[in-house]
Amino acid sequence: MAPKSQIIERVLDGVTAATLLFDASYKLIFINQSGEQLFGASVRHLLGMSLTDMIQHETPLLPAMEEAMASGHPVTRHEISVSLNHTHDACIDLTAIPMNEPDEEPALLIEITPINRLLRIARDEIMQVQQNASRDIMRGLAHEIKNPLGGLRGAAQLLEKQLASEELKEYTGVIIREADRLQTLLNRILGPNRIPEKRLVNIHEVLERVRSLVSVEVGEGIKLTRDYDPSIPEVTADPDQLVQALLNIIRNACQALNGNGDVKLQTRVKRKFNIGQSSHNLVARINIEDSGPGISEEIIDKIFFPMVTGRAEGTGLGLSISQSLIEQHGGLIECNSEPGHTVFSIFLPIESEVL
Repeated sequence: MAPKSQIIERVLDGVTAATLLFDASYKLIFINQSGEQLFGASVRHLLGMSLTDMIQHETPLLPAMEEAMASGHPVTRHEISVSLNHTHDACIDLTAIPMNEPDEEPALLIEITPINRLLRIARDEIMQVQQNASRDIMRGLAHEIKNPLGGLRGAAQLLEKQLASEELKEYTGVIIREADRLQTLLNRILGPNRIPEKRLVNIHEVLERVRSLVSVEVGEGIKLTRDYDPSIPEVTADPDQLVQALLNIIRNACQALNGNGDVKLQTRVKRKFNIGQSSHNLVARINIEDSGPGISEEIIDKIFFPMVTGRAEGTGLGLSISQSLIEQHGGLIECNSEPGHTVFSIFLPIESEVL
């Protein structure tokens, strides 16, 4: 049986909240995997650092921590804005728990929960409900249109057979061609019509397949670059559906550049990541970054809804279809945009949901 200390460390590594242990002089002596992820540094780099070096706050936290140590009671601070490890800002809930055990050196256990992550989860859930409702309405409408459209096309074909004049047949030809165009549009609105055929897939092979397709379409003014993490394990997915989802997003990124700019494909692993209410040990993140003008504030919150587009010639269906395909794989797409820098992030579970 493993020593008690090792068992405790394994348990803490499985905790979603960042958990840190400081000694009586407020030097770090333990941090779990969620903490490493939050601070963006390895345990080897963080051990021995002081509390004030790791967590910077306008109103010093140290007096509150000293109060917890002196009183022997936990101290909690909600929704505080801090700088973590001098690298990035975050909004967090923080609880300090004094560990004053007899015959042992006093210590301070700190639990940190990023509030921005919780807000993101809530926002993603609301957006997913709205997008699903919108897609259901559009699919219902598409089904209602398909039947009379088929009848209209059939009637035009029958009429064409009865016409002797080639000039008049041109008009029935217009009806048939437009009916076919609308039929294609309706099929796109209805979205994927087959269950994913999932197997183990290397996401870099999928990305390279998409990159080669897009490279043929774009001009010399658009530069496609790669920044892959080769250590990412295979994901369980339908490769053809992943290709379609990525193709829609990467094509959009290239079209936003108007013939000149950069598109970067980046992959990374995220640990202890939530997709909706599901928590996963490992998630693959695929970023598609472009240097275009950005997405306007008027539509940024609606871009995954059907028929919403920022381009006059666009149908507004590509991103909606991509979101639907990724959702079928238990994943999520997010977008952040500002002038000169737009990022679409695709998150795909690598490991099964953590119970």
